[in-house]
Amino acid sequence: MDDEILYEVKDGIGTITLNRPQARNALTFAMYERIADICGDVAGHGSPKVLLLTGAGEKAFAAGTDISQFRAFEKPEDALAYEAKIDRILTMIESCPIPTIAAISGAVTGGGASIACACDMRIATASARFGFPVARTLGNCLSAKSYARLVALLGPARVKDVVFTARLVEAPEGERAGLYNEVVADHAALLARAYALAATIAGHAPLTLRATKESLRRLAQDGAHAETDDLVVMCYMSADFREGIEAFLGKRPPNWTGR
Repeated sequence: MDDEILYEVKDGIGTITLNRPQARNALTFAMYERIADICGDVAGHGSPKVLLLTGAGEKAFAAGTDISQFRAFEKPEDALAYEAKIDRILTMIESCPIPTIAAISGAVTGGGASIACACDMRIATASARFGFPVARTLGNCLSAKSYARLVALLGPARVKDVVFTARLVEAPEGERAGLYNEVVADHAALLARAYALAATIAGHAPLTLRATKESLRRLAQDGAHAETDDLVVMCYMSADFREGIEAFLGKRPPNWTGR
């Protein structure tokens, strides 16, 4: 499994590569767990400032879960445990304390699409094709929590359209719908732009990024009653905030430490 998820940290950017190009980067359960492990413990994985998720090759970001693993499903508990596992993995990605960017080429479907949607930002090539075609393939469904994530990003009407028709959304429509922050020409341009964006974000105040990400996550979960006082205090009482003030007044770049 070690070579099915490649991971490296360079210049403050951690890169997770789904590395099963022969299977369009279809995800095994072990691959899901490895992604969650990295997202849940970035300090133990080189302390990157930004995480970039991508797929090996140009044909797919990830074409869902490896279908062969479903053959063992025999009882209701198997289905419920699988969806609970997916929800836990997606929650780990959403709760990752640093920004996450999905760099997408080709197919981004099923579980792969769910992972991409759990990331903070998505950049795609013109070849990207997004969807959940289970109505014409497996005949399964998503959990309510997974549907809720999609609705928050795309709206209920578009989610119904995509699932009911089992079609794959082409890149221009995905960009218009707000699924993608940017669409670029090809795989080479994708990686160049994704790393440039990651580098820009990595140079900004870590606590500001963390507080913004966590506030939006809580708002999506709890609505206008979300409690964020701890995040406000975290930023305003930080050494970074003091550094920002002095750097601004001294007309120099700040030296962010994340403390």
